[in-house]
Amino acid sequence: MVIRTPKATQKIIQKIIQEITMDKQQALDRMNAYVPGTLMETLGIQFTDFGRGFLEATMPVDARHLQPMKILHGGATAALAETVGSMAAAIELEGTDRHAVGLELAINHIRSQRDGIVVARAERVHAGRSTQLWQIHILGDQGKLVAVAKLTMMVMSKPPQQDA
Repeated sequence: MVIRTPKATQKIIQKIIQEITMDKQQALDRMNAYVPGTLMETLGIQFTDFGRGFLEATMPVDARHLQPMKILHGGATAALAETVGSMAAAIELEGTDRHAVGLELAINHIRSQRDGIVVARAERVHAGRSTQLWQIHILGDQGKLVAVAKLTMMVMSKPPQQDA
């Protein structure tokens, strides 16, 4: 029987937390490695957090994201919602012979945003054999709801890899 002092137990807990954090950061780095050369890079979208059944990403709100009335363009908000939901669906299927493709995106714009940062959080509603459903809440940097989206993904077998 091993008897640990509170100080030894605390060190073990700190080490476990550090390992989890490093693994999480490595996973976020891997997700963000897909950003360069895509619409995500153009819009400044970065994945920031994930856990069981959810994924979060941020997007700055600056001149690139505004419509003529100088408020956040609904298309930029929709792109953020689809990005975070699609990546969440991909994570859900990681390690399987299946992948997900977008089937439908519905979004309601609740409040305007002129600058700052918006945070999108995709949460799994349903993960079935042939479809996934994700709900995405987009909050402004004051924590107020900017938009709510629903993303339906179709789950398919991965096509065989073709040699180039």
